[in-house]
Amino acid sequence: MIRDLSKMYPQTRHPAPHQPAQPFKFTISESCDRIKEEFQFLQAQYHSLKLECEKLASEKTEMQRHYVMYYEMSYGLNIEMHKQAEIVKRLNAICAQVIPFLSQEHQQQVVQAVERAKQVTMAELNAIIGQQQLQAQHLSHGHGLPVPLTPHPSGLQPPAIPPIGSSAGLLALSSALGGQSHLPIKDEKKHHDSDHQRGDSSVSPSASFRGAEKHRNSTDYSSDSKKQKTEDKDIAARYDSDGEKSDDNLVVDVSNEVSSSLRTPMAVPCPYPTPFGIVPHAGMNGELTSPGAAYAGLHNISPQMSAAAAAAAAAAAYGRSPVVGFDPHHHMRVPAIPPNLTGIPGGKPAYSFHVTADGQMQPVPFPPDALIGPGIPRHARQINTLNHGEVVCAVTISNPTRHVYTGGKGCVKVWDISHPGNKSPVSQLDCLNRDNYIRSCRLLPDGRTLIVGGEASTLSIWDLAAPTPRIKAELTSSAPACYALAISPDSKVCFSCCSDGNIAVWDLHNQTLVRQFQGHTDGASCIDISNDGTKLWTGGLDNTVRSWDLREGRQLQQHDFTSQIFSLGYCPTGEWLAVGMENSNVEVLHVTKPDKYQLHLHESCVLSLKFAHCGKWFVSTGKDNLLNAWRTPYGASIFQSKESSSVLSCDISVDDKYIVTGSGDKKATVYEVIY
Repeated sequence: MIRDLSKMYPQTRHPAPHQPAQPFKFTISESCDRIKEEFQFLQAQYHSLKLECEKLASEKTEMQRHYVMYYEMSYGLNIEMHKQAEIVKRLNAICAQVIPFLSQEHQQQVVQAVERAKQVTMAELNAIIGQQQLQAQHLSHGHGLPVPLTPHPSGLQPPAIPPIGSSAGLLALSSALGGQSHLPIKDEKKHHDSDHQRGDSSVSPSASFRGAEKHRNSTDYSSDSKKQKTEDKDIAARYDSDGEKSDDNLVVDVSNEVSSSLRTPMAVPCPYPTPFGIVPHAGMNGELTSPGAAYAGLHNISPQMSAAAAAAAAAAAYGRSPVVGFDPHHHMRVPAIPPNLTGIPGGKPAYSFHVTADGQMQPVPFPPDALIGPGIPRHARQINTLNHGEVVCAVTISNPTRHVYTGGKGCVKVWDISHPGNKSPVSQLDCLNRDNYIRSCRLLPDGRTLIVGGEASTLSIWDLAAPTPRIKAELTSSAPACYALAISPDSKVCFSCCSDGNIAVWDLHNQTLVRQFQGHTDGASCIDISNDGTKLWTGGLDNTVRSWDLREGRQLQQHDFTSQIFSLGYCPTGEWLAVGMENSNVEVLHVTKPDKYQLHLHESCVLSLKFAHCGKWFVSTGKDNLLNAWRTPYGASIFQSKESSSVLSCDISVDDKYIVTGSGDKKATVYEVIY
């Protein structure tokens, strides 16, 4: 059987010694040896290729890590740039308000100083920053004098800031304020980046909306991250996007460790009665006795203080008893307020600004009936706490007001709030996967069907009318996560905001996808629909708000912002759209005119927003633990409540008598609205 094997093993491949002019003849054992050699050769080749492949894989991982790191660095620089631009805008506004009160000579000096400041070159700026850093090093060793935070007369130059003509006083002030505002930014970066690393441990919108990639406020890594990594993946202060890493990552930061230093630059307590120290709420848009003391008193509360001590400190700052629902404007309920108090006399801190079409910002003088009249609440009283057991990322209230639905990790719990003594849910609806957070749940108007969406590609439709609630259908889309839901007034259509930026339109009767609105270039984060069901509003992580015509299926408008959009609400009476943003602002846009209002009471991302059904007021909640109630549209602060952790979601009952909030503290809170 064994014939000439010279064809199988050519001489060039295995040059074995042989007799000249004789053909190869192998025994069976020799053939086996050669086969064995071939096998060993191939095996060695396989091992070397495998090692090379592993090396390439590790290099790829390293490159990805570097990419994420550089991406975060660039994103952080971008955030920093926006913050500095905001500071410059506000400084300009302050100068514009102050200049008319100066004498003619000083007006000219100040105008020249401002013009000079606009012409400062990078070289000059770097020289000043270098001198400030040197001075900071001296200070840390007990040398030198601190830069004063009060305006300097032109003859007394603060150390480390070179005089520039007669305008040195103004530049000294702005430099000092600038130096002061950098510190919180750095602290804030450290804090927020613990969320970055937490995001790494999950493929969900947890840790705050960019697992390992974008925290909306910063970039460095913090040593806290390992400790916090184990804590619920933190779903809430920031939304994910960006391809594979962020597809289904709309995240929630439930960190409680927000210290008094972690404030945006505009909220740094300072001795100036101007918008630099934004007072939490004031009577007539800025009327508060001793604003500096009250503001600093409240915001110097350390996170290590006990709840009682913190409440007492807050009460001392405001001169009120420590209650959850307080009425900050009781003095405004008297109709006979002199009209001159409704403005901003003496430059008192304002929090509501009217922004014209050309970008001019002016503090809003509130009308006398801003906080009185039918349908305007006086305050809200906490009446129940629903201990869900996981971070509560979604809440909704039934109509009539009896049940509250709270969405957490892997399930929705149903609570009967008609009996305040009930401390446990009446049922639990297990949705999605056990480790995936629910981002939105919506009841159909008849109250018999609940739709649930979250960190999964499917939406669950629950039949609540059955003896035991059951899933009657599931809708599957191509996007890995759903961030928000809306239902048409006729209950026929459901709209879902997808992490890929599309708005999916579902026919609820046939349970089919009938259309997708495409426009957002990053995840679509929030949605609302007009009362007549003809217009849809969506906000996205691409810094845009878009409106859609539901009859024609096309985009109508696009509003561009400098910050990501986390929440929005369309006023039931029409005309106004309120938008909650990552940069802590709430903006109220007129849907047909270019005018808008900008409201500054939150100190961190605005995570949820909801209009009362009467349309006269709305609430917003944020990562700063605050629930704020505002007057439509100009934003007079009606009441404010501080919770123990980030407030991620909210809803208002159809009769406007109850508010429910979902918290990073693994609970929901029910408030009764007092009129």
